Amino acid sequence: MFDINEVTAAASPALLTPDNCAVLFVDHQPQMFFGTGSSDRTAIINSIVGLAKAARVFDVPVVLSTVAAESFSGPILPQLEDVFPEQKVIDRTTMNAWEDQAFVDAVKATGRKKLVITGLWTEVCVVQPVLSALVQGYEVYVVTDACGGVSPQAHENAVQRMVQTGAIPTTWMQVLLELQRDWARTETYGATTQVVKEHGGAYGLGLVYAQAVIGGHSVG
Repeated sequence: MFDINEVTAAASPALLTPDNCAVLFVDHQPQMFFGTGSSDRTAIINSIVGLAKAARVFDVPVVLSTVAAESFSGPILPQLEDVFPEQKVIDRTTMNAWEDQAFVDAVKATGRKKLVITGLWTEVCVVQPVLSALVQGYEVYVVTDACGGVSPQAHENAVQRMVQTGAIPTTWMQVLLELQRDWARTETYGATTQVVKEHGGAYGLGLVYAQAVIGGHSVG
């Protein structure tokens, strides 16, 4: 039987597919957002939630983690929790999530070697687990527009450090469309375009406009 997932994986093994990656969300908490100054925080939240919905659409395994939720940083971002209401959140004491055994066990349990990561702050709670995961043989993708640092320089320096060590920078929209990749994948077409409408800015408005003026669009 024709399997579009198998075909795309065989044709483009370097790309992300629903079957080869996991998404890690690290420390999206109030205290961390208060200190974020690298870009607009509302835009960062939009990117985080867009990425979360992309993972949900394609049934990609996710790991949610916080640091010192009860004693200092506060609960996980409510909009993120709403996307995964049944998902257990792993709370840690370590700034480096990769030094928390429960977190590492959860990542290993996904069985995936491509890790897509987003978190706050870029220069602390993203860069540390990224460098640790790279050393252990994982292929790591950093969703830069869904991360934030205390300043633009801190964020950019952290991204450069990760890239120089082997991490791959990406954006949440790039991840979504890489997972979809073929508009003939009808089982996720509607959900993918809905995520774009909700979080894709001008591109999303363009889809809304086209649907209103041209009408519904079917593929396949």
